[in-house]
Amino acid sequence: MAKRVLIVDDDPAQRRILEECIKRFGLEARTAASGDQALQILTGAEKDDIALVLLDLVMPGAGGIAVLDQLRGIPGVPPVIVQTAHGSIDSAIGAMRAGATDFVVKPASPERLEVSINSALKVQALTGEITRLKKKSQGTLTFSELIAGEAMQRVVSLGRRAAGSQIPVLIEGESGVGKELIARAIQGESDRAGKPFVTVNCGAIPENLVESILFGHERGSFTGAVDKRIGKFQEADGGTLFLDEVGELPLEAQVKLLRALQDGEIDPVGGKRPVKVDLRLISATNRDMIELVKAGRFREDLFYRLNVFPIWMPPLRQRLDDVPELAYHFLARFAAEEGKRVTSIGEQAMRLLTRYPWPGNVRQLENAVFRAVVLADGPELAVAEFPQIAMHVEGFAAEIPPAPILHERPAYTGPAMLGADGVVPRTMEVKQADGGGSIGIPAVTDSGEVRTLVDIEADMIRLALGRYRGHMTEVARRLGIGRSTLYRKMQEYGLEPRPS
Repeated sequence: MAKRVLIVDDDPAQRRILEECIKRFGLEARTAASGDQALQILTGAEKDDIALVLLDLVMPGAGGIAVLDQLRGIPGVPPVIVQTAHGSIDSAIGAMRAGATDFVVKPASPERLEVSINSALKVQALTGEITRLKKKSQGTLTFSELIAGEAMQRVVSLGRRAAGSQIPVLIEGESGVGKELIARAIQGESDRAGKPFVTVNCGAIPENLVESILFGHERGSFTGAVDKRIGKFQEADGGTLFLDEVGELPLEAQVKLLRALQDGEIDPVGGKRPVKVDLRLISATNRDMIELVKAGRFREDLFYRLNVFPIWMPPLRQRLDDVPELAYHFLARFAAEEGKRVTSIGEQAMRLLTRYPWPGNVRQLENAVFRAVVLADGPELAVAEFPQIAMHVEGFAAEIPPAPILHERPAYTGPAMLGADGVVPRTMEVKQADGGGSIGIPAVTDSGEVRTLVDIEADMIRLALGRYRGHMTEVARRLGIGRSTLYRKMQEYGLEPRPS
């Protein structure tokens, strides 16, 4: 659903005006007639639904400053924009010191209000993302920071149980479901929180370097070992070692890994004596480990050593209820990063996202929202911003504007490539979608020489600009290039954008 703004004002007429403005901005509105009612909402069951508060400063009973004072120190409080008819400097300073994000003077224009709201939401999104990244890097991320609906509750429950123990965990699931986040949350709720969290992608290590990267090596132990190297096991000492795609480990490295897990010590390449390590091991895989064991590609004894506490993560298609919250999470982040005024996802677009099976899971959804934010020209994401998704969902492909039908004749490579009249083709035909005549873009010069690709590309951009009436996002999408690339090429070719 769209972000919800809590409007707190004792004037019913003012509440109605602000409510209509909020809806025009693509947001949802919730109203409160007093400061006391606002406090009940912001500390009750509805608090997680409120993304921003628009607070009148002067009200009977608990005024704006009193509300801010009582909200101070409560975790998860949304940003507050204070509004008042008394626009003195002292009032503004007092409100900001009390915790307000911004200050507007009544009657505020819709434009001023929209700028203030968008700025506050962007700052909030970036602050939240910075907090999550900080916790992730510090090893203190917890399950409460993850987006996990009903289908993920079993994963969360198992993860919390595993966090209270040192038991080895194997997280199974398709690529892109978020296995590493679960591993980080397990550490964040364990007694190793804040300690090193070292990730190793076992499928990305060259086979001849696996042993060195995992266990380290001494200087001069092999050709190219010009310095001593500390392995990932020693880096994770005291913390957690996360072996991603553990099924890709070569058999030789599996033998040493098994010994390290059994004895709690490693043998660096060229080392004179074993090194003791104390770490928590969490592994992850998108492969069927039983099949790998049967095929002789993974040691059975190591598998049972890793698979002490298995956690299976369902793919996104089996937890589509998480899609709206995930999509809004990514929307807030990318809108802030890209500086775009995109605040909501249209009803039809959300229906599309919740009906698509997401073979690439959460990672694919993240990339789809990123692309949609870049394409968006308005405050709301529509189906048109998800063309690659819509074309695969029944009933939505018709909402994507039709592309021009290009019939490009091939270059001459022999008699078979000649036209019906035995003449080398001289144009590329672009047929009109409305059934009109064809537009010809010359492929060769008057002297019969092939035109340069640069000249032809410039003509294609001119054609697209005219066909889509200068709508730059649509022009870029139809040409299959980014907007920044389109503007750069237009500048190179001396083209100016046509008015929409």
